Amino acid sequence: MQDLVGEFLNYLSLERGLSPNTLESYGRDLRQYREYLERMDKPSSLSAVSRSTIASYLLFLQRQGKATATVARRLAALKAFYQYLVRQKYLEKDPTANMESPRLEKRLPKVLTIKEVEALLKQPDGTSAVGLRDKAMLELLYATGIRVSELIALNLEDVNLGNGYIRCFGKGSKERIIPVGSLAIKSLQEYLVSGRSRLMTSNEETSLFVNHHGRRLTRQGFWKIVKKYSEEAEINKDITPHTLRHSFATHLLENGADLRSVQEMLGHADISTTQIYTHITKGRLKEVYAKTHPRA
Repeated sequence: MQDLVGEFLNYLSLERGLSPNTLESYGRDLRQYREYLERMDKPSSLSAVSRSTIASYLLFLQRQGKATATVARRLAALKAFYQYLVRQKYLEKDPTANMESPRLEKRLPKVLTIKEVEALLKQPDGTSAVGLRDKAMLELLYATGIRVSELIALNLEDVNLGNGYIRCFGKGSKERIIPVGSLAIKSLQEYLVSGRSRLMTSNEETSLFVNHHGRRLTRQGFWKIVKKYSEEAEINKDITPHTLRHSFATHLLENGADLRSVQEMLGHADISTTQIYTHITKGRLKEVYAKTHPRA
């Protein structure tokens, strides 16, 4: 089974073009499933795994107290794996066929108010190379709504400040061209002129955003940056790098942007994914009405 998982992950990488983070998630989920089969002395050969085996595994996860979203993701990974095995003729029947994913609670993403965003963006020190980099990253993330993985993957050639846009590659290596606002362009120019060169240790590095060793910044590194500045701004919310993406979409819709344009900028394949932000804006409208209408 371990060899087949490796083959499946290669297929997802080469044929489907999935990101390293997604591949890592699939690999981890399938490894934990294999470990469950071994630990519980379940039949692990391909032909021996049945629908009841899968059901027992899902029940095991639920009894462990795993979140519904986690159970649903594990099942999705198993479905993709067994469907691949059937297509490749390793299996005749898919044991996960017609198995329904547990219903997920629709949780609205946390967003910042415009005042909180401004407070966050004021925190980096504009006199240091690191501060110029951090300011440019935060401004660009809020200006474009790109994912953190897309932000740190940007290279110098992906930025066109003269025409005011960036090029990024999202899920499935799908290319997007996204406009960048004037304030983010100004921060990027200041970083490129006065910040990046002071962080560089080699002229061969093509990454737009680099760490103090002159190499590409990591997701973990950027997460620490966001946490640091949110604490300094005294924002009493559990902020993640994705919060700025959510805030970008919500603020656009609140100010009259159409849903299709926001979908395209976010890189959502399905507009239903983007529609969750309309629920947030409707909720805000209700709050405003309740606070301001004399007969609310």
